[in-house]
Amino acid sequence: MSEGQSAEEQYVGPLGLVETLDRPEPPPAPVPDAVWHFGRHLNPEEQGQADYVPVYDATAWVYFSNSRHGLVRPVLLADGFNSGPSKLDELYDGFENGEYPLISELRGRGRDAVIFGFGDRTASILDNAAYMTEAIMKLIAERRGDEPLVVGGFSMGGLVARYALAGMETESIDHQTALYFSYDSPHRGAWVPIGLQAFAHYLKRGNPANGALSDQINSTASRQLLWRHIEAVGDIPGEDKARGDFLAALESVGNWPMRPRKIGVANGRGDGLGTGIEPGGVAFRSTGLLFPGTTLYAQAEGDDALVAELKANFGQDETVTTDGLPAIDGAPGGTLNSFEIAANTLNGLPFGGAEAPVPEICFVPSVSAVDVCDLDTTELLTTDIGSLPPERSALDDFLCASDNERHTKITAELCEWIIERL
Repeated sequence: MSEGQSAEEQYVGPLGLVETLDRPEPPPAPVPDAVWHFGRHLNPEEQGQADYVPVYDATAWVYFSNSRHGLVRPVLLADGFNSGPSKLDELYDGFENGEYPLISELRGRGRDAVIFGFGDRTASILDNAAYMTEAIMKLIAERRGDEPLVVGGFSMGGLVARYALAGMETESIDHQTALYFSYDSPHRGAWVPIGLQAFAHYLKRGNPANGALSDQINSTASRQLLWRHIEAVGDIPGEDKARGDFLAALESVGNWPMRPRKIGVANGRGDGLGTGIEPGGVAFRSTGLLFPGTTLYAQAEGDDALVAELKANFGQDETVTTDGLPAIDGAPGGTLNSFEIAANTLNGLPFGGAEAPVPEICFVPSVSAVDVCDLDTTELLTTDIGSLPPERSALDDFLCASDNERHTKITAELCEWIIERL
């Protein structure tokens, strides 16, 4: 740390919400049988450079079940939220090389796997839905025979698919889709702790080079997805205008597609049992010279709940509190290890140091992923979903995981349930 320079002005690095933004590259995916691009070519100036990867507004990698037969029974799998363009090698690796080989299982059952990524995963859901509409029409045009489509997505991708199909129906466009699925998609909203949002904006305020996490949180897609959002450190948490506009756009197309059967899965439990996080407990603390004494707390109920104490050697200290929010960090649902990512990032820096007693928090509550309750109270978040009448959800069928697990984790439990319903 240079003399006279405040800790908050130090370069922290590519801190991200979903993952560190400088993670190693995955192994190359098998060469797809077809590659389709949609929209604009976003990086033509990079052609000819080493390791050049073309980026378009959207791209589909198509893997036939049988290369001799071509495209017959397509299943579209849309990517979710993150920074920058979808990394289709990484997406393939996540689908195929984790706990459950989803791509192989689909192809082995005579299904053509279509991996669909976006040129900008932080762009408006409505804009990306337009490219998905193009992809659906391309699938119909290229398909041999008349087998109906299966269309869905993971996390935000499920919302993109939901809006695209509903919009096509509103415009009387035949999407020829028999089944829609969502995989831990935030139908009632996603959650990023207000204390963590405030810390992200605090980092950027001290040094614009530390803006990766703040920019991600303030992106259009994030504002549309998040149940409560703040744009700057001192803001009052609320529903962002972009989210209100997105919900109104969904309403204008009937909220859901009506023609396909609609199914969904949650990476969280359905019996109301959360992760045991203590409301108000320490979730993250800085232990080094960078941001000494900075502490983030798990969300607690009620008014004047302390969620962040932000400190730097020579910068302006900030105390962040919230009013009227539920104890959502420990709610049942798909989790993100965002506090752990922040701690690991600081631990890798000179003069850094941090610990995360609460490494993971709820990102998509189960009640949101299966569309049964809003997120306004702790009681709603811990609903025993199995005790509710089926009509509480707009989904025709759904499954919650046996435990609270990482958001969009590809598991045999959830994937086999979906495949059985194709």
